Amino acid sequence: MSKQKKDTILSIIIVLIVLVADQALKLWVHSAFKLNEEYAITDWFRLHYIENDGIAFGITLFDKRILTIFRILLSTAIAWYMAYCIKEKESTLYIACIALIFAGATGNIIDCMFYGTAFGYAPLFYGRVIDMLYFPLIEGDFWSWLPSVGGEHFIFFSPIFNIADSAITVGVFIILIYGIFFYKEEDK
Repeated sequence: MSKQKKDTILSIIIVLIVLVADQALKLWVHSAFKLNEEYAITDWFRLHYIENDGIAFGITLFDKRILTIFRILLSTAIAWYMAYCIKEKESTLYIACIALIFAGATGNIIDCMFYGTAFGYAPLFYGRVIDMLYFPLIEGDFWSWLPSVGGEHFIFFSPIFNIADSAITVGVFIILIYGIFFYKEEDK
């Protein structure tokens, strides 16, 4: 079997696994939890159901339809680039990372495009992304010994995200680490 065929199959498998896992968890959380409900798995890992109306960390810069169309165009470009990398016989690790990024972007696009109409709260392209993975690794009143701060409650790593977000983050992180520490021009 050729490298191109192996990389194509690997990419399809990665995309399908991420999409199925992401959508299954999102649909389960949506049906089993109330909005803002939380279930502690451990002290540092919880499922906390929220719906994100914007991009990262809930930031809203544009009309939701424009944001969704932008996401679709960006995902199309990523798919084209992944096919190009397979054709050019790039590193299998690099292609796998692009597949993770594509799968994550597609998972969040599905939410934006269809969840609003499927769940009856918004028209097509206006859905919200379901987030649920919450890792408050360190939590407490760490500054209580400083009178000027007044003992504010502190949570280290407070973002709530989903499997799609994780796939994007892992793909980008591995590409950066590989590019900084391992990539040599002659590798191509």
